[in-house]
Amino acid sequence: MFSKIFGKPKQETNALATLDKLNETLEMLEKKEKVLQKKASAEVEKAKDFTRAKNKRAAIQCLKRKRLYEQQIEQLGNFQLRIHDQMIMLEGAKATTETVDALRTGASAMKAMQKATNIDDVDKTMDEINEQTENMKQIQEALATPIGAAADFDEDELEAELEELEGAELEEQLLQPATTAPAAPVHVPAVRQPARPIPQRRTAEEDELAALQAEMAL
Repeated sequence: MFSKIFGKPKQETNALATLDKLNETLEMLEKKEKVLQKKASAEVEKAKDFTRAKNKRAAIQCLKRKRLYEQQIEQLGNFQLRIHDQMIMLEGAKATTETVDALRTGASAMKAMQKATNIDDVDKTMDEINEQTENMKQIQEALATPIGAAADFDEDELEAELEELEGAELEEQLLQPATTAPAAPVHVPAVRQPARPIPQRRTAEEDELAALQAEMAL
């Protein structure tokens, strides 16, 4: 039990420590490679100087040293390649281990849950739910059943009475006169009355003549 609990962190720590060590070694090799490249370039410059000075022997010696530096550079490159390969394999193995551990943990959790939820318990729980549901239906039906005076009503008689009411209402609607829309008011133009003659004012002579005619008529 304790080995399972403390084994995984120890393995993970070892893997991380190994990756750190490989990274340090890789950085060291890269630094050495840069130094050797500078030395090789310096030997080339020396060879050029000796060539201009007509010192062929010294120039050849510079080129030999350059070749030796290049061989060491190539060897360091191979070392770096192997370290990269080792780091990739270690990272892949670490990812694989973590994946397997995660799957193992999931399987254990699922197994524990299956033990906690036995199939017999599930069947028993479903039976209890069905029984409770059936009891609730019976209770609801009992509550919906009419009691007292309402239980003595005949449903057929009530339906017949409802049909009579519907027929009477339909007949009343048919007998109602159809309502017509009010007629629009007709605009009758006003008759123009003839203008009354304006009475003319009589003169004094006409007044005297009228008075005489009235006396003679008496």
